[in-house]
Amino acid sequence: MQDDMIVDLFWQREEAALAEAQNKYQGYLSKIAMNILADIEDAREIVNETLFRAWNSIPPQRPSLLRTYLGKIAREISIDRYRTVHRKKRVASEFTVSLDELGDIVSDGGGEFDGRLLAEAVDSYLKTVSYEARTAFIQRYYFADTFREIAERQGSTESAVKSLLFRTRRGLKKYLEEEGWQI
Repeated sequence: MQDDMIVDLFWQREEAALAEAQNKYQGYLSKIAMNILADIEDAREIVNETLFRAWNSIPPQRPSLLRTYLGKIAREISIDRYRTVHRKKRVASEFTVSLDELGDIVSDGGGEFDGRLLAEAVDSYLKTVSYEARTAFIQRYYFADTFREIAERQGSTESAVKSLLFRTRRGLKKYLEEEGWQI
């Protein structure tokens, strides 16, 4: 079923919207949750909670890209769950690893910073790099995809992806420093 038809079902408050969204996007939403949480049970709960939040937010929201809308919800819920679990114990996941890679660039250095402004600065930087670098960066640091997954999508090798991301992170650090961010 097309996304606009699923959104229409949400607007009509038809429970079939939940089933259609789950059938179409369960794998995608589970992957986002698994990359962040590394726990299959949590991933299942994230999918259910994502659909519940979508049910409660559509209407008044009317997403034009349902996949992106649901993915954003799943990512937010997963990160919240990660933070809750992470406070209690150290959990190794692809998300932990990808955060560690960015640690020296986006850490606040003990001070305070505006996350929205930092996101805008990162977005501005990403507009200056190649499509491959931008895509790999988003896949790694937004979706927490593995190097292998990124390499397969780009028709490249893991080593090439690691190099590309290293250069992109190094460029981002330089860009942020030039923009006045204290790194």
